[in-house]
Amino acid sequence: MKRKGLSVFVLCLGVALAARGSDREPVNAVQIAAWLTAGISNARLVRIIQERGVSRAVGKRQIRQLASAGADRNLIRALKQSSHSGRLRGANPGSPAQIPRSLLQAAAHARARHFHDAELALREALKSDSGDASLHFALAAMLRQQEQWDDAYDEVAMAANLMPDFPENHSAFAYIFYRLGDGPNAIAEARTALSMDPLNAEAYQFLALALYSNEQYSAAVHAFLESLAREGHNPETYYDLGIAFHAAGNLNGAVDAYGEAIRLQPGFWQAHSNLGLILHQQRKFDEAIAAYREAKRLAPQEASVRNNLANTYCDKGDFDAALLELRELYRQHPDWQQGHTCMARAYMAKEDYPAAIGQFELAVEQNPTGSAEHRMLGEAMLLDERLDDGVRELRLAVELDPDSDAAHHALGTALFRQGQLPAAEKEFREALRLVPSPDNHFSLAACLMTMDRYEEALQELETAARLDPARTLYRTRRDELLNLMKATNSR
Repeated sequence: MKRKGLSVFVLCLGVALAARGSDREPVNAVQIAAWLTAGISNARLVRIIQERGVSRAVGKRQIRQLASAGADRNLIRALKQSSHSGRLRGANPGSPAQIPRSLLQAAAHARARHFHDAELALREALKSDSGDASLHFALAAMLRQQEQWDDAYDEVAMAANLMPDFPENHSAFAYIFYRLGDGPNAIAEARTALSMDPLNAEAYQFLALALYSNEQYSAAVHAFLESLAREGHNPETYYDLGIAFHAAGNLNGAVDAYGEAIRLQPGFWQAHSNLGLILHQQRKFDEAIAAYREAKRLAPQEASVRNNLANTYCDKGDFDAALLELRELYRQHPDWQQGHTCMARAYMAKEDYPAAIGQFELAVEQNPTGSAEHRMLGEAMLLDERLDDGVRELRLAVELDPDSDAAHHALGTALFRQGQLPAAEKEFREALRLVPSPDNHFSLAACLMTMDRYEEALQELETAARLDPARTLYRTRRDELLNLMKATNSR
């Protein structure tokens, strides 16, 4: 992108600060229609009318047109009150402002999410009035929706030069910089918008997004809450707040935020899906499944939802349901590159090791540097009695992640089964060094017993039993070893 934000920022800020002390220009129906097309909220437009007044009368025809463009009852009431309150300040206050047909077409296209068609209609409107800042602003919004960031930037810059005292220009700059990964400039532009209008909910929302992109999660949460304190009915802001809460480690806060987004917009499938993700993380599997199923109902072709639902079924232990979801997922999306590990786990639970190996191999193919994928493939090969292949995969797993106790433990198990006892002991000791868990002590003990090193094995079993006294296996094996040692000594 053309990096010209800071120079425009300085210019517009200087003009804007000078304009703050002067009387702001009143607005008209054309500007209101353009700003509705751009997605500025009705609540914000009501406040603009209350602050600035209207320059020309708004007739019944314009009211109907604005309603078709998205004006709600409160906005229409504010327009009528301003029109009848004597605050008209235009050259011809008695003559209603005519809204161009092309602008109304753009508004209809934008509401239908046909953003390219809306762009073309706005360009047509600008042919008749290239100096209307609101039309440039609306065009920028349509370009943003199409991720044409350079062109969107140019249109916002034009709008800012034509109407420097409009805070939303800086909010738009903030969002463009945020989407381009330029956190510092995004934060600066959002704060400029807030310096011009401290009540601007959108500016707080975009400030929060920029802070989030800078990994300032607590600050992002605060900014989202400030936005909601000003406009508390925005499901998108609650959704983003949920993401920020999750990143900050506040899972309960994330659940509440996603729940509020769903209450405000029941068809918000992404909020249902993210709610499922948090509930899964909290191991509330049934609630997570319910959230994912609703997301799937709302967005049946969305691969990520079905993938996450299958993973939840896997973690719950309902492998038949997981397989059904994954088979349908791959039927709908043959190129989908996730879910193979979950499918393999399901086959492992059914002891269908060849099928599991096939799925693990796909997982390895998609992530060849993933230690966990190689480890799980190697473990499946051991269960399928493919010891040499298993050892090869497990050695790769250890090379890829030398700090994985699970990889060392699995490789030790494979070498133990091959009879390579000194090599197995080395791997078990490395696993134990990394994580001194009861299982790692127990596996080392089994290896030492096979090597007739009973005293050392007994120490490992004693440690395992002390670390996990509830597990009877460790005490049973310790007692068996004591009996064996007594029998051996009595001979």
